Amino acid sequence: MFTPPSSNMNFPAPLAVMGFLAAAAGTVLALAAAAIAWFARKPKFARACLLIVSAGAALYVGLLLGFSLASHPQVLTRNQEKYFCEIDCHLAYSLLDVKTEPAAGSTHYLVTIRTRFDETTTSPSRPKDATLTPSPRTILLIDVAGHEYLPVATQGTPLLTHLKPSDSYTTRLAFDVPPDAKSLRLLITTTPAWPDRIVIGDENSLLHRKTYFAL
Repeated sequence: MFTPPSSNMNFPAPLAVMGFLAAAAGTVLALAAAAIAWFARKPKFARACLLIVSAGAALYVGLLLGFSLASHPQVLTRNQEKYFCEIDCHLAYSLLDVKTEPAAGSTHYLVTIRTRFDETTTSPSRPKDATLTPSPRTILLIDVAGHEYLPVATQGTPLLTHLKPSDSYTTRLAFDVPPDAKSLRLLITTTPAWPDRIVIGDENSLLHRKTYFAL
């Protein structure tokens, strides 16, 4: 199995997805069984179902927090890649170039990133012309004080452009940053959405540390 050098997950993505789906389905079924048992005047069975739900929830939360607390911030250098794993880890992003220009009251940063579909992560049965559309990404510059700066302009290929295996494209993003901002890092992450916050090992999950690019 392909193991990316760095990714948005520190837990195998297929197991994380299956774990979330199993936990959600198990919770719904157990609560439904408890409700039915309660109305059928079988309180012992209802309490057993609730106990199972509680134990399962405690286990899931323990794993969620455990993998988040076990994570650590990573800072990648230029041309190193960060893989994104939804289920398979197909897409890799890298920082190719950074330019700065003086601007009125700020520094204008021009950051070029590459999006690449790693063909070595596909199965032999996958059609070579089957495309993949990236999930929405949030891209920020973050300074040492934690201040975040969104892009003010984008040039090149849009980040949601679909790719075929081995395809890649570049996108240039412009940022206006105060001149006194120090130790800037670039963060590329999946735009947080349900259920990322409660998927084990996901970079967007509770208390999980991020993987950045050094400028």
